[in-house]
Amino acid sequence: MKTVDLALLGFGNVGKAFARLLIEKKPELEDDFGFSPRITAIATQSHGVCVDPGGVEESALLSMLDKDMPINLSRLDKSGFRGDTYDFIEKVPAQILFETTPVNPRSGLPALDYLRAAAKRGLNLITANKGPVVYGFRELTELTGQHGKLFRFESAVLDGAPIFSLFRGPLAGAKLLGFYGILNSCTNLLLDRMRDGESLEQAIVYGASIGITETDPSNDVDGWDAAIKVAALSNVLMGQNLTPMDVQPTGIRGITPEMVRSADAQGKRWKLICKGGWQNDGYHVSVKPEMVGSDSPLYSVDGTSSYVSFELDVLPGLGILESDPSPKTTAFGLLADLIDIVKSGVA
Repeated sequence: MKTVDLALLGFGNVGKAFARLLIEKKPELEDDFGFSPRITAIATQSHGVCVDPGGVEESALLSMLDKDMPINLSRLDKSGFRGDTYDFIEKVPAQILFETTPVNPRSGLPALDYLRAAAKRGLNLITANKGPVVYGFRELTELTGQHGKLFRFESAVLDGAPIFSLFRGPLAGAKLLGFYGILNSCTNLLLDRMRDGESLEQAIVYGASIGITETDPSNDVDGWDAAIKVAALSNVLMGQNLTPMDVQPTGIRGITPEMVRSADAQGKRWKLICKGGWQNDGYHVSVKPEMVGSDSPLYSVDGTSSYVSFELDVLPGLGILESDPSPKTTAFGLLADLIDIVKSGVA
């Protein structure tokens, strides 16, 4: 049985969900794919660092996750590690680095620099972070390729739903002409709450209470999270070189309760719609609120669900709906990338 050693950089909700999922799925990975995953190191800014070349003790890690108290990973450290994030990347005993640190939509840093360092060392890279995908897709693909390794990022858009892997596999040979959809589940929920009579501010408070919005919800409300996802899809799937600033999103702050009621009276709903694709005069992208009617597939995409539709030369409309995602959904995208890398024979 082949053992594959993994290092986790970042251990927030997604990192924790991935650790749980990895332990839960371990028997299946061994039986179905012929490898045993082993977490050998975890580094965070707020929970400490642990390194154990023999594998972090799974029962102790699960026990720590299950307790309703602050996590202290240093209790699981067996190496006496001392150093910063770059020391961790350089010394960690692993074949694959998983990066789940916070996204920076304006530069992708510092996550992009962390992944550059790991790629130059010769590690396979897996990230759930949209920033490095937008700002470093080509560079990281080239750097990992120089060492015969891979860069994967399925969880960067639509959590664990297969998007990028579709175009590497089942849709190979099809030409992508454009896409549209709802890529930000937070604003979709907020607009639904406004349809139920809440103001935007009240909806944001509710979103924060269930953990879908941050203390500062501007990245979602002002369209920047959607814009970085449009840039990621455009750069990876359509050969563009865009940043969120190129997208210039319009968020939902201008949508008033009166506008929502007026749309309802017309049998329509407001949605924050993302678009990218080729037109006669070039490549165009947009993120802006639009009204859709019941004849649109976006009309019934409710709550925290997301949807993307692809227009291909051989498939006029291929849609993917993701309903009510959670950190475990995102964690599955990381797991799918892990399986892909192991099956590729580079780990």
